[in-house]
Amino acid sequence: MKNNSVIANSKDNVATVCTVIKKGEKIYSEINNKKFELKAVEEIPDFHKIALKDIKQGENVIKYGESIGLATKNIKAGEYVHVHNIESNRGRGDKIVK
Repeated sequence: MKNNSVIANSKDNVATVCTVIKKGEKIYSEINNKKFELKAVEEIPDFHKIALKDIKQGENVIKYGESIGLATKNIKAGEYVHVHNIESNRGRGDKIVK
């Protein structure tokens, strides 16, 4: 199947979808010859993030191999990842990236 999402770094726990993904639709991606196939549990807007694995509340959300924020609640694989379930830790003096 043709890839419809991008994983920027092998450390990432989210991917960016390249088109609107409907609930129940599969996303396909690969990095370093490792293929990913995952079913979206909700609609994901184009160019937004989807969780590749379960991310626990307080855990780092990783994109580009770096933390882009902390999960504010548990996020299941296939869920939409955005401001409703992550909080940025970039440019903040009160958050330390581990």
